[in-house]
Amino acid sequence: MSRALRLLSVLVIAAAGSSCSEQTVLIGAVLPLTGSAEIYGKPIRNGIELAFAEVTAGDLAYTLELTTVDSGSDPARAAEQAAALYDQGAIAIIGGVTSAEALEMVEAADRAERILISPSASQPQLTGISKNFYRVFSSDFLEGTKMGNFATSTLDLETAVIVAEQQPYARGIQAVFKEAFERQGGKVLEVIEYPANTSDFSGLLDRVVTLRPRAVYLAAYANEVAAMIRELRRLGFAGTILTTSSFASPQAIREAGPSAEGVFLTQAVFEVDSETPESRSFVEAYRDKYGTDPDLYAAHGYDAMKVLAAALRATQRATPTEMWKGMRSIRDHQGVTGSLQFDEKGDVQKYPRVYIIKDGAPADYEGEVGEKRRELEEKRRELERRMRELERQRANPGN
Repeated sequence: MSRALRLLSVLVIAAAGSSCSEQTVLIGAVLPLTGSAEIYGKPIRNGIELAFAEVTAGDLAYTLELTTVDSGSDPARAAEQAAALYDQGAIAIIGGVTSAEALEMVEAADRAERILISPSASQPQLTGISKNFYRVFSSDFLEGTKMGNFATSTLDLETAVIVAEQQPYARGIQAVFKEAFERQGGKVLEVIEYPANTSDFSGLLDRVVTLRPRAVYLAAYANEVAAMIRELRRLGFAGTILTTSSFASPQAIREAGPSAEGVFLTQAVFEVDSETPESRSFVEAYRDKYGTDPDLYAAHGYDAMKVLAAALRATQRATPTEMWKGMRSIRDHQGVTGSLQFDEKGDVQKYPRVYIIKDGAPADYEGEVGEKRRELEEKRRELERRMRELERQRANPGN
């Protein structure tokens, strides 16, 4: 447990009729701080802790306590920890960083009749799964559809191969991408699924190169995507590489190295150089506290904590019933990842954009206009030309 942030050692003791100032409200956070998903869990924790410090220094009428536990990237363990925190009195939990963890944790939230808010789970199956479940990350239905349409209408890609890990998140988003891509006239030559914990991708990706698609769509978590991008470049893949917001991690992009240049991904709009007051304040505070820029996941952890605080401000007393009312009352909450409000199914309507990796960082491809966008497009086409030439040389070594 994270004890540094515990403001009081007691749990929630909220007698009926007590005043808000007498209430201590426990917020839980179940995050993958070790294991395969720690690349997301650690920045999310940073964002939550930064928001928590700001909230407790403000005018909130309740005394807040935050308890953070490590799921170890294990969905079953995450569910057990969520149940334990609800039993301890947590009025809400931030968690379900991965879709697999969220799916398991929802059951604990339903048994306790308490709020679960996910900072990053995106599988379409989570939409409307429970009246207790909310998320500040957009559904993969929006993200997969966006990339499928973009690949055909903007990049004029006629064929693609999908490579997806056998887990809930990857299966969900690849199916959405495939449907959108084919609806716009594209052809998916093959869907290649691989077991979780695969580390050697050479055989899988050699099959991709053999099929000679114009594009490959990688649906997996960050470390696997980085490894596949490197292997595709090593094999001389000449097409366009497309992937998801799971790759929007500075660490993953660094791991992919120069091979990541020209890769397209979809993600919610978050820019460290944004001029909105909320974003400027967040980025400056994050840099001061952690000595580095926040990433997309830190921003969503921050927004998740701020949303809970906004719901608490709208309550008469910090009870589960009032908390549900508070969550439903949120309208146009200005977060650092955009304006937030929940629909009747607990989703936010934030529309992802397409980014391209340029000079080791995501650049807003759709936001680029005029000469700058033309430069990005020419760079992409030149990279594709070079890769096709390398492919021809390898196929005909004697020429």
